[in-house]
Amino acid sequence: MRLHIGTDHAGFELKTFLVEVLSSKGYEVIDHGAEAYDSDDDYPAYIIPTAQAVLADPGSLGIVLGGSGNGEAIAANKVPGVRAALLYSHETAVLARKHNNANIASLGARMYSREQAVDMVLAFLTTEFSGAARHVRRLAMIEAYEESWDER
Repeated sequence: MRLHIGTDHAGFELKTFLVEVLSSKGYEVIDHGAEAYDSDDDYPAYIIPTAQAVLADPGSLGIVLGGSGNGEAIAANKVPGVRAALLYSHETAVLARKHNNANIASLGARMYSREQAVDMVLAFLTTEFSGAARHVRRLAMIEAYEESWDER
């Protein structure tokens, strides 16, 4: 599976660690930056291209990182078609995929340990969308709303 990953300075160290761990597990990880630690960089510059890359690469998933993961989820979700979920536990990681068919996981690098982050990311990556009718219906409602923005 191909993964797209991006972060600003706040998640730089965790991103570097996750790229190593996930690559060692056979994932093809495409790093959208930041390329170096810069305490003055801005997360949208990395998160939006990461989200766009996920949509342009069918079957791929994404990981975005920041201090809390909140701004990163917001930025990623501005890209129509993205369903970025803020992960804060193993259960939310599973449900993000199983019920919401999320295509991007957002993590707060300052919120949990490396081990917790790896657990959540692997839970996200290994969980399949359930395809249950109620979830398909709800996602279709979201997609219809996104499409309606083109009509404004």
